[in-house]
Amino acid sequence: MKQVPVGVSARHIHLSKEHIEILFGKDYELTVLKDLSQPGQYAANETVKVEGTKNCFEKVRILGPARGDSQLEISKTDSFYLGVKAPVRESGDIEDSPGIKVVGPAGEVEMEKGVIIAARHIHFHTSDAEKWGIQNKQLLKVKVNGERPLIFEDVVARISNDFALDMHIDTDEANAAGVKNGEMAEIID
Repeated sequence: MKQVPVGVSARHIHLSKEHIEILFGKDYELTVLKDLSQPGQYAANETVKVEGTKNCFEKVRILGPARGDSQLEISKTDSFYLGVKAPVRESGDIEDSPGIKVVGPAGEVEMEKGVIIAARHIHFHTSDAEKWGIQNKQLLKVKVNGERPLIFEDVVARISNDFALDMHIDTDEANAAGVKNGEMAEIID
């Protein structure tokens, strides 16, 4: 049996160093609230406001460390609420995606692109992927046994020596299955 822990990914934002400095001040460094499941990744104490064409979200958590490009990851429900037509994409694939206004305590940024709904995916350490015969970018079927069990299709395999085994789904998907952080899912295909 190929079991994987589930991580529910709430709306969050990744920021470039340039955008962090515009939003929080020159030479500002994010501070760690808590470590995340992936090595070296953390939820920062800092939050920002994001403003769509219809509504806004206050206190959107920043995930660190700084990235090369800023990226807001939201659910489909969030997309409707904000009035932004976010595409479903793998994290980092932000070309031709919509932008959004981001407001921090020291300034504002008009992101030209970077709003996405992250494609459901599993982070595999290379050794786990090899053990189970999984290839990078392979699309998998995964059964989630929450209150309302369901099978997720097109779950992208992402493989690296820097990853820890963990499946990431967004809040809409977790709510549909009635599944919580840390519960186990099974790769069935």
